[in-house]
Amino acid sequence: MKLEIPRFNQARVTVIGDVMLDRYWYGGTSRISPEAPVPVVGVKHRDERPGGAANVSLNIAALGTTTELIGVVGKDEAAQSLSERLGAVDVVCDFQTSDTRPTITKLRVISQNQQLLRLDFEEAFQASDVDQFPAKLKSYILNTGALVLSDYGKGALKEPQKLIALARAAKVPVLVDPKGTDFTKYRGATLITPNLKEFEAVVGHCDSEQELVDRGIALLRELKVEALLITRSEHGMTLLRDGEAELHLPARAREVFDVTGAGDTVISVIAASLAAGSDLPQAVALANIAAGLVVAKLGTATVSVPELRRAVQREQGSERGVVSEEQLLMVIEDAHAHGEKIVFTNGCFDIIHAGHVGYLEEAGSLGDRLIVAVNTDESVARLKGPGRPINPVERRMRVLAGLGAVDWVVPFAQDTPEELLQKVRPDVLVKGGDYKVSDIVGAELVSSYGGEVKVLSFIDELSTTAIVEKIKQRQ
Repeated sequence: MKLEIPRFNQARVTVIGDVMLDRYWYGGTSRISPEAPVPVVGVKHRDERPGGAANVSLNIAALGTTTELIGVVGKDEAAQSLSERLGAVDVVCDFQTSDTRPTITKLRVISQNQQLLRLDFEEAFQASDVDQFPAKLKSYILNTGALVLSDYGKGALKEPQKLIALARAAKVPVLVDPKGTDFTKYRGATLITPNLKEFEAVVGHCDSEQELVDRGIALLRELKVEALLITRSEHGMTLLRDGEAELHLPARAREVFDVTGAGDTVISVIAASLAAGSDLPQAVALANIAAGLVVAKLGTATVSVPELRRAVQREQGSERGVVSEEQLLMVIEDAHAHGEKIVFTNGCFDIIHAGHVGYLEEAGSLGDRLIVAVNTDESVARLKGPGRPINPVERRMRVLAGLGAVDWVVPFAQDTPEELLQKVRPDVLVKGGDYKVSDIVGAELVSSYGGEVKVLSFIDELSTTAIVEKIKQRQ
């Protein structure tokens, strides 16, 4: 399966579920309390993060997707903190406020990387606390690309069938992260994403892969859902659809530091991908890669588009090579997101010789990523005259892409790369030969925003033109 990153920034997703605030108090401990046999923690640092359905929204927004969140909060400071943190990443918070219940809050006291205590502030919500949810959803459903029901069993999703019916009537896919052992309340959803423990709590222990598939298919038929995605930790994921072969995706994580929030990442990437036009297998494959990224981070974390794109490129062996201008601008965005220094050079490169190789190796050493812009055949003919180029642009770019120093090769049709430079804005512009900095096309532009312009070593008699003349003399 060839994966493509969808246009997440053109999609919209609505999330409904149990929103909560995760609080962390950090400090050292060096003594036992004289009042009771418990450690005394001197709190030095505090942190607050959206949790539950709020974390799902945060993950979706991190992909650049327009996100609306419907949930219930109390009349308290925790609700304000949630709204501020979600608003900072442009999540639209449409909260119903309970007059009698607090915002669900979990406070963890941590010392020396060890959680010593967790305090939960929550009370079960009543039907009156969430009775506005269907009306709120109606105001979004015609403009959204996917609905996520994020169920943490706290009472926000008391009547999911009303929400599912509204979405399905509008032909909007419904994705459910389930809780508990009663999956019948999610009947008619598009996709349910239980982990293996949750799945087996409903269907019983599965002794084999075939038994897992058989029971999964039976469950989705019973529930009249289109698909079931079972997340299986180190064993990856299994996507089941009636009438389709099961899709097993192996775990992608190289190192696992923290699985906190991995399920939120999975359903977030699937929802954003479907809303952006991907099919379900594509969306699940992207989510599997995203899960491998997020478990390599400490704490509740999100995955950005540049991270995901680079992971997909690495997965498919396409992190380097010949690219179009549009693709180049995307990979540059990724490189900048990773703090990488971009080096740019250009030329005809009609016959690749030792001078080119040495020059490109030197250019590559000046940064983290080297772009080589290559004149098209028409451009070379205008610059070099009749009979040139000797090698067509496709062959010239393929040879350059095979050099270890080169990351990306891109063609340009103009006589100079100035138009391309205005879009790329490299950190370093280099040129080989006997140029002066003032003679290099684009030097003024690059210098104007603080970039560097360098002239690299010139190897006498090692030029394509000289090689062509020698060949002519020997004929």
